[in-house]
Amino acid sequence: GPDSQFGSIDGVVRTRVGYAGGTKKNPTYHSLGDHTETIQMDFDPEKIPYGRLLDIFWASHDPTSKSWSRQYKAVVFYHDEEQKNLASATRDRLAAKLGTRIHTEILPYERFYLAEPYHQKYRLRSARDIMAEFSAMYPLEEDCVNSTAAARVNGYLGGYGSPEVVKSEIGELGLSPGASKKLLDIVATRRR
Repeated sequence: GPDSQFGSIDGVVRTRVGYAGGTKKNPTYHSLGDHTETIQMDFDPEKIPYGRLLDIFWASHDPTSKSWSRQYKAVVFYHDEEQKNLASATRDRLAAKLGTRIHTEILPYERFYLAEPYHQKYRLRSARDIMAEFSAMYPLEEDCVNSTAAARVNGYLGGYGSPEVVKSEIGELGLSPGASKKLLDIVATRRR
């Protein structure tokens, strides 16, 4: 899922999947209108600068390919002039390095609509035993979606984060010993 790639990076507090960039009010997955599927990230700039997030973003997709649909296009939504300038500068550096045009768009952020719960924490939902513990910790779906621990585990399950990093944080995730062992086993076998 789109929210797995940033979930275990130190300094990323929360990741949520949703829709942005269009004009339709209250879009849904099956009635998206002119929006694009996107990820909203809350991050601590003291721990990870915006430029580092951009580096990860550029490396995580092929910016030289044209998007085949508005729903899945590659885009950075900036929140202020500083973010706009940094996104543009990193795009231009990448274009010069690759010697080709970059098709990823850089657009102003206007509004983010949270996607339906079943689209959130894709990797975590596929690990049913671990997800069951988060469901018990967070009876309200919204609280699980907003959880930093859930975002981190989702990222780990997506292959981000070394076994050493996971071991160092396992005690902070709120998981039982059994679920903790299962997570460590999965991370050890899914090493990127």
